[in-house]
Amino acid sequence: MKINVKFAFILLILAANMIIQAQEEYPTLKIGQPAPGFSLPGIDGKTYSLADFKSNILVIIFTCNHCPTAQTYEDRIIKLVDQYKERGVDFVGISPNDPLSVRLDEMGYTDLGDDFEDMKIRAANKGFNFPYLYDGETEETSKKYGPVTTPHVFIFDKERKLRFAGRIDDSEGGITPETQFDTKNAIDALLAGKNPDPQTTKTFGCSIKWSDKRESVKEYYEQIYNEKVNLQSIDFKGIKELVMNDSENLRLINFWATWCGPCATEFPDLAEINFMYRHRSFEMVTIAIENPSDSLQALKFLQKNHGSCINYLYNRGKVYDMIEVVNPEWNGIIPYTLLIKPGGEIVSEFKGALNALELRRQIVNVLGRQKDW
Repeated sequence: MKINVKFAFILLILAANMIIQAQEEYPTLKIGQPAPGFSLPGIDGKTYSLADFKSNILVIIFTCNHCPTAQTYEDRIIKLVDQYKERGVDFVGISPNDPLSVRLDEMGYTDLGDDFEDMKIRAANKGFNFPYLYDGETEETSKKYGPVTTPHVFIFDKERKLRFAGRIDDSEGGITPETQFDTKNAIDALLAGKNPDPQTTKTFGCSIKWSDKRESVKEYYEQIYNEKVNLQSIDFKGIKELVMNDSENLRLINFWATWCGPCATEFPDLAEINFMYRHRSFEMVTIAIENPSDSLQALKFLQKNHGSCINYLYNRGKVYDMIEVVNPEWNGIIPYTLLIKPGGEIVSEFKGALNALELRRQIVNVLGRQKDW
C-alpha cells in the first residue's frame, strides 16, 4: 500500500507545522551563545558532561536511530571523526527523541527505534567512533540546544561559544562536485583561526520527537489496535500464487498455528513489522495451518495480537503438497516465514522462530531509501 500524493502532501504540511511549533517552544541556540551543560548516559555505560570534552573544538550532533536522513549521514560522521580526532576536535552524538513519541508508521525506513537499548545496537552495528548519548528520558539538554531536525550540528570553540549551527552538507542524496561540506568547512575555518562562513544553515531531516507528542501517539496506537481483523480461507492454488508474488510489493508470508508456542511468541513482532512498513511497498500475509473447525480460535488469536494484515486459513488440503509448492527446502517446521520480492525471489526465510531484528534489516535493505520500487 503506497501513500497517495494528496496524503503525502498533508503529512508534509503537518510535519512543517510541528517543526515551526517546536522552534517557537524550544528555540535553537544562537551564534555566540555558550554551550549549555549536560549530564547524559552514553551507550558505553559512562555518563558524559560538557567538561569531559577537552579539545579546542567541540562538535555536537543531534541525531537518532529511526530517521532515514540521520542514517544517511552516519558514515559521513564517522569519516569526519576519523579526519579530525587527532586535530583537536571532539565529536559527540546526542539522541533527542522521546521513544514514546515515535509512531510505528514513522519507522518505515528503519530496523531500530530510538530507545537506549536500540541505540547500543545501532552504534555497535555501524561502528560509531564517537560517544552516543541518550537524552530521550527528559530531553532537558535537547530543549536547551533547540535542534530542529535529525541530524543537526552545533560547533563550539575553545571557550564553548557556538560558532556554527546547521547541516553536515547539502547533498543527502550523494556527494557531487557541487556539494557544500558545511560542517567540515566550519571546522577547517575554526582550526585556521577564522570565522565559519556561513555560520548557520538550514537543516533537513525528521522532526524532533518531543515528549509532548506522547498523547497523539497514544491515540494512534488506540486506532491501529482497534482495526478490523479478518480471516479468510485459502487453498493450495491460492498459496502457490502468493509465493509467486505477482505484485508490486515486497511480501512477507508467515505460516503459523494456534497450537505452536513459538508462533504465539513471535507474532507481536510480526504485528509491529506490519505497522512499521505497510505504508510502503510492503505487505504481510499470515497463513494459519489449522483445522477448519478451529477458524474461530485462529481469528481470536489474530484479534488479540492486532493482526490487521492479510490473514488466511489453509483449508486443509495435503500439507506436504503445500510445503513443496511453498519451498521444497522447507522441512515443515513452523513458524515458517518467507520474505519474497515481486516476481517470486525469496530474499530470506526463517525456519522456526524468527529473528525480528534481522527480518527488519532485510525489509529495509530491500525497500531502500529513495524509492520503493
